[in-house]
Amino acid sequence: MIEQDVDLSYQTNVEAPPEPKPVLGIVDAVAIIVGIVIGAGIFRTPSLVASNTATEAIFLSAWLLGGIISLVGALCYAELTSAFPNTGGDYHFLHKAYGKRVAFLFAWARLSVIQTGSIALLAFIFGDYMTQIFSLGPYSSVIYAALVVISLTTINILGVSFGTGAQKLFTAFEVGGILLVIICGLLLAPGSMPAPPAGAENASGVTTTSMGLAMVIVLLTFGGWNEAAYISAELRSGKKQMAKALIISIIIITAVYLLISVTYLKVLGLSGMARSEAVAVDLIQVTLGRSGALLIAVLVAISALTSANATIFTGARTNYAMGKDFHIFAGLAKWNRKTSAPVNAFIAQGVISLILVCLGFITRNGFETIIEYTAPVFWFFFLLTGLSLFILRRKEPDVKRPFRVPLYPVTPIVFCFTSGYLLYSSLMYTGMGAFVGIGVLFAGILIFPILNKPKDL
Repeated sequence: MIEQDVDLSYQTNVEAPPEPKPVLGIVDAVAIIVGIVIGAGIFRTPSLVASNTATEAIFLSAWLLGGIISLVGALCYAELTSAFPNTGGDYHFLHKAYGKRVAFLFAWARLSVIQTGSIALLAFIFGDYMTQIFSLGPYSSVIYAALVVISLTTINILGVSFGTGAQKLFTAFEVGGILLVIICGLLLAPGSMPAPPAGAENASGVTTTSMGLAMVIVLLTFGGWNEAAYISAELRSGKKQMAKALIISIIIITAVYLLISVTYLKVLGLSGMARSEAVAVDLIQVTLGRSGALLIAVLVAISALTSANATIFTGARTNYAMGKDFHIFAGLAKWNRKTSAPVNAFIAQGVISLILVCLGFITRNGFETIIEYTAPVFWFFFLLTGLSLFILRRKEPDVKRPFRVPLYPVTPIVFCFTSGYLLYSSLMYTGMGAFVGIGVLFAGILIFPILNKPKDL
């Protein structure tokens, strides 16, 4: 049957490579999760959160609430990953719960919206901070963003990628940048906070705010902890330890985000943050002057570059796997043995990412537009994953669950409710980008029937 063929195809390859081995300890898992989540976003998104919150207390509450929501979601993922460990991650859960149609839509969304949207977001962060160092004119951020996508895609196609040592070095730069911002803000900031200009009550100079949109942006910055699902089959400490790794990671991430948010507020104030295009640079410029601002801009740019490269690398592998599962995307499953790279998958991903950069150029508000583009689709599949916990408990009640989400069914209900609310917020409080993203997802629904042709057997 087709259902069975597809189910097996995404778990095995033609060449039958060895199964992932449990080689990761809990410290490794925490390091990976924290490293994925704490990226360049915290140097850019606080400005947007500030523009959508009316007071400093609400601003800080949004980050604390983001940590709580992420922790609730992590508990749900901990049950799924301990009961169904698989390198397919969310794709595996959705396939088991809903079948191949929803699994395909998730894979399609990864290719056309979620992963490519993340690449475009990181490229725009790089562009915003590089513009602080050397401006290329009125469209400097867009030009830099496009150059990042083209350059890193080309490097990966040629088989050249950052080695483990380089990745650790760049991660050290990233952590160093965060520590520099916190130390300078808390210890070297002027005694009095700058007063907001007359009439600028909030981030954009208008009096309207949106807590819903603020939470969409906050949780985007927390995004990435769910990638732990992709390493669940490689954790040697035992399946139940994934819950511990997720909980520890979320606590660390929340603490870092709260600390750096307090630092931003202390130096720039809510209105100062809201007006900033590169909030970390503005903070350092207040405390260390222009030379310090250039240093932090370089650190953040490197951080964004490193995250973008990793996202490009992993995204192409996901697209390669989808090409092996669904014949309509068979072209993505071409592996270049000479360079050891899925060349077609890289090219397709790069082209889509460039299209998204162009979308940001058209709207003249690149970073915000890509948030709008990715958020509804992201929260839609997050909601489906939360619901899959209920479905799989009913469909496969006899499967051993080393970790069970506490306070069931209250905890997953809270997770599903918040995901549903954020899906609603990402639709109601955003602009054109959201509807473009939804349109692309619906295009996947139209493509799916082709998969049921005899060629799929």
